[in-house]
Amino acid sequence: MSQKFSLYNDLTVEENLHFYAGVYGVRGARLRERKQAILHMAGLEGRERALTRTLAGGWKQRLALGAAILHQPEMLFLDEPTAGVDPISRRAFWNLLYDQAEAGATILVTTHYMDEAEQCQQLAFIQGGRLVASGSPQQIKTEHMHGVVLEIACDRPDLAMSVLRGLNVLDEVALYGALIHVVSAHPDAHRPLIEGALRQASVQVNAIDPIAPSLEDVFIASARQVERD
Repeated sequence: MSQKFSLYNDLTVEENLHFYAGVYGVRGARLRERKQAILHMAGLEGRERALTRTLAGGWKQRLALGAAILHQPEMLFLDEPTAGVDPISRRAFWNLLYDQAEAGATILVTTHYMDEAEQCQQLAFIQGGRLVASGSPQQIKTEHMHGVVLEIACDRPDLAMSVLRGLNVLDEVALYGALIHVVSAHPDAHRPLIEGALRQASVQVNAIDPIAPSLEDVFIASARQVERD
């Protein structure tokens, strides 16, 4: 299943399923059984005759997944399947993937959403065509996070970001919503330095706390290390 929607927009839902069933050699009673299962899975029962182009993005993704699993493959490859899909549809789509995995399918998925990656059993981080980390989510957090993540809550995060990057002693400075995450190899020594620099820049610091690294923290740190190397 490719990132770009690859079914035929000028065919109906049912016609698309029939076409791909023919490609995979699914016919007769098995086709009838698989089609009903796919329509139920995708929530498209009663919409069999709807033109595919009239479906919303989330429904198109479910239909594309249905076409990909019509023949009940043992392995499924998905290329950024939820790119551009709203959060509710993303969650619904991943619930369908979990069902497929529980049924015994092996699923390989590329994604740039770290919250999705965290739900996988094994991960591989790729940066610039190079494998920079691999293992379970917990393994990667434990083995590939060099330094401590400090979470900073302040009143002027845009200015604080500039100040912190100008210190040139922190391994990483990144914005997470209204909070700032910095990675420090020496958090005890750097914390007073951070507080002093922000106070001098008239930034009110509300809290600086060490936190467990997220997968995104680890990925950014790994990518930066590759750039430095």
